[in-house]
Amino acid sequence: MKKVFSLLLFVFVTNLYAQQKPKLVVGIVIDQMKTEYLYRFQNDFSENGFKRLMKDGFTFYNMHYNYMPTYTAPGHASIYTGTTPALHGIVSNEWFHRTLKKEVYCTDDDSVYTLVPGTEKEGKMSPKNLQATTITDELKLATNFKGKVIGMSIKDRGAILPAGHFADWAFWYTKTGEFISSSFYGKTLPNWVTEFNQEKQYLPYINSGWNLLKPVETYNESLADNNNYEGKLYKKLPVFPYNLKEMYDSNDAGVLRVTPFGNDVLANLAKRAIEKEALGKDDVTDFLAVSFSSTDYIGHTFGPRSIEIQDTYLRLDLTIADFLNYLDKTVGKGNYLVFLTADHACAENSTHLKEHKYQVDNISYKEVTKDLIAFSEQTFGANLLLKYDSYNVHFDKDIIKSKGLDLAKVKQSFKDFLYTKNYVKRVYTEEEILTSGANDMLLSFVFKGYDPTQNGDLYFVYKPGYVEYSATGATHGSPYAYDTNVPLIFYGWNIKSGESYNKKVITQIAPTLAKKLKITLPNATESEVLEEVLGK
Repeated sequence: MKKVFSLLLFVFVTNLYAQQKPKLVVGIVIDQMKTEYLYRFQNDFSENGFKRLMKDGFTFYNMHYNYMPTYTAPGHASIYTGTTPALHGIVSNEWFHRTLKKEVYCTDDDSVYTLVPGTEKEGKMSPKNLQATTITDELKLATNFKGKVIGMSIKDRGAILPAGHFADWAFWYTKTGEFISSSFYGKTLPNWVTEFNQEKQYLPYINSGWNLLKPVETYNESLADNNNYEGKLYKKLPVFPYNLKEMYDSNDAGVLRVTPFGNDVLANLAKRAIEKEALGKDDVTDFLAVSFSSTDYIGHTFGPRSIEIQDTYLRLDLTIADFLNYLDKTVGKGNYLVFLTADHACAENSTHLKEHKYQVDNISYKEVTKDLIAFSEQTFGANLLLKYDSYNVHFDKDIIKSKGLDLAKVKQSFKDFLYTKNYVKRVYTEEEILTSGANDMLLSFVFKGYDPTQNGDLYFVYKPGYVEYSATGATHGSPYAYDTNVPLIFYGWNIKSGESYNKKVITQIAPTLAKKLKITLPNATESEVLEEVLGK
């Protein structure tokens, strides 16, 4: 009788703890995923991937970014810090830094070195430019650094920024076909990662090539193959099947990035990390941040209406299904918490829209720069432009001072000139941004993405539908719904099934996780939470 009572007590205590903390949190970010993909491709998804998450989890269909520019690095940083670039400091992927007066890449760090020989430039990376703590940082602090945190992605920024400042490891893919890390995380690469690299898992995918997963008639949600709005893949026409071996022989293993198989290799690395690092195996919560980047490379190259992007999501659906099954077997159903979202969405190809009589266009940043310089020389007799970069206009203050010009009048003059361009919707000076009110929606987006120590003297916003990109493929970056609306699904531990169509913002994810895990909020978060997933 005593043994039975002891066993029941043990089960009760175990279940009580299981209700308080998940063994593993898995953050999944899909690079450049539009919410509408959940609708558009739903009939062709399996029952165990996206559909499983939506059926058994809680889906937010009206989740949005609340700042611009909607790029990869700020997106990942905002998801995990619960704040915007104005506070976390990652204002773009790469940008001209007004204080340093030089180009800065979001995760560059000259003080560290790569842990894999031959990848020196790709390995000098760390989170040093991230100015706020992440939910992963707060988990490390809350567990006295006992909980493990690992980030991984095809892109360096997709691995490093989510993993935060205190991560055990971050791993990212290189053109050598290896996953690497930097001395910021340790002196040598873990043996299991070295062994994984030695397997060269990218090679079977390269040798097999890329053909359609399903019969071509399945892809009736997309435009025809080899349409006018698709770019070329390594100078090859956008036509299935793709001879990846030929591309690899002429280039390097970076070819894998622009195929769906980058997602598969990354998922295999994630499973290996769970196994070798024993993630979710004890009573201290661990965190695995996984960012699937191939969707972005493919979206940029072929656009959101391409067969290539549809095939990528049908394959990713199967990859996610397999990964969920793996979590069930290794961590256990009910013991892990998953959230899935995206770092930004994607605009339609402007040429496609224009050919259907919507008067928009693609804009060249080189032409914008040329126009600004020509205007400056014609108006002031000198080139006052220091740099145009990602909607930011930086002025050369030394030249302005030497010519005795009034900076405020220079700004107003350039502002008036920009308003003559048919692609410009709004132009804001630094002063207007920093004293912004809530009445101007576009200004509020700019304000939340603006850091006066890094951004420009002027900041302008394109009209809806105009994109700064080539005539083929697609891009993102604007404050409009086509770039800001991304999916968010919570699934697993203490999550009831449901859905919401109320507008939510991306900065609510990190504080929601903090409250759900009962740990400290990230230090710069706006602290608004998603109450729908906080109940028991």
